[in-house]
Amino acid sequence: MPDTPAPTPTSQRVRTRFAPSPTGFIHLGNIRSALYPWAFARSQGGTFILRIEDTDLERSTQAAVDVILEGMRWLGLEPDEGPYYQMQRMDRYRAVLAQLQAAGHVYPCYMSMAELDALRERQLANKEKPRYDGTWRPERGKVLPPIPEGVQPVLRFRTPTSGVVGWDDKCKGRIEFQNSELDDLVIARPDGTPTYNFCVCVDDMDMAITHVIRGDDHVNNTPRQIHIFEALGAKVPVFAHLPTVLNEDGEKMSKRHGAKPVTWYRDAGFLPDAMVNYLARLGWSHGDDEIFSRAQFLEWFNLDHLGRSAAQFDEAKLRWVNAQHLKAMDDAELAPLVAAQLAQRGIQADERLPALCALFKDRCDTTVALADWLMPYHADVHPSAQDLQQHVTDAVRPALASLAARLEAIDWSAPAIAGAIRQTLAEHGLKMPQLAMPVRVLVMGTPQTPSVYAVLALHRKDTVLARLQKAGKSSI
Repeated sequence: MPDTPAPTPTSQRVRTRFAPSPTGFIHLGNIRSALYPWAFARSQGGTFILRIEDTDLERSTQAAVDVILEGMRWLGLEPDEGPYYQMQRMDRYRAVLAQLQAAGHVYPCYMSMAELDALRERQLANKEKPRYDGTWRPERGKVLPPIPEGVQPVLRFRTPTSGVVGWDDKCKGRIEFQNSELDDLVIARPDGTPTYNFCVCVDDMDMAITHVIRGDDHVNNTPRQIHIFEALGAKVPVFAHLPTVLNEDGEKMSKRHGAKPVTWYRDAGFLPDAMVNYLARLGWSHGDDEIFSRAQFLEWFNLDHLGRSAAQFDEAKLRWVNAQHLKAMDDAELAPLVAAQLAQRGIQADERLPALCALFKDRCDTTVALADWLMPYHADVHPSAQDLQQHVTDAVRPALASLAARLEAIDWSAPAIAGAIRQTLAEHGLKMPQLAMPVRVLVMGTPQTPSVYAVLALHRKDTVLARLQKAGKSSI
């Protein structure tokens, strides 16, 4: 694992971080909190850091870490530094705890859980806010209770008791808390393990983080973290707290409420640039621009146009955005993605793939849908009984036989195929739909396709002839 960088508190270069907890799979609401700090670092020529906050040993898993790394890699949100792991920094946290305790910022508290519970019950009964009452907080002239035997204390941070703590949030504007509303935070458990709010501050200080861009569920942590930064003599970062991402039912996006892992969208045929485009608009905007490239996003992105309201996920809108990117994508770049989808079905793509992508991509919203359209070029088709009955009628069978004979005699190209179809229409007195629809059903398995000339031209000649000739068999 990489070593943690030495502190560089005087550096003004932008340094951002994404610090997920690997306690479940990473979903779109989580990954947006990686997208913005990544984009801000890139737009400012700064550094983007990945830090895994894995101190919850009971819930943290390597599988969850792997999904985080895999999802970020797929979206192109590669960190410049990291991943760093908090569990590998325990010695550093303990050393800083000792420094703060020696400086009088931290004190041991021997109040048991039973005593804390009783205190909270009394406060609630008196309609007071439940909070630690400072029993073990050292004060000049104060006599502390006798230290109980056999009790390992927690360590609490001495929160200022008066004044205001606040910051100018780049997303929410000015936010202030009365210090009198904040009790003394536990920053180390009885076994000496440091708690989240303390570890975060030490990490951000050591890694010289200049901008903390994260979800607004952390707003209530921020005043406590500012106090810790100040006690450490560290520069307080700029904060931007992003509004929540809601699911389609208006609930906070979460695994419990049906959120899918980021990697699900990769497997479902979404394009990483389209995902970046869509996620960027869930809380940020550049005028009325809906569709933009990754390069445009990085050129335009700043913290001044972050939205203040919760954003709602809309899969239909995501599919529309993906369709626009798919249509605009170079066919040679698109082909390998579709080839991968076909490979999962046991199909080896061939030299026709870029041309097939060009022909069908305007009808698709994912590479999975595009692979579905290309299946008739690689596997047998099975038209529905309804389509066969409606389009492959006894009246049209003679024309289909004539067309098959003409196609067999030509050099295989779209112009030659078009000529054969026109001659057959004239011979049998038919209009184009009367012949093209049954041809599509027999060759492609559906009556709805792009230009029948182009569709047939990309097929193998012998495949088209074999499928047309089925029109004369009783099974049709």
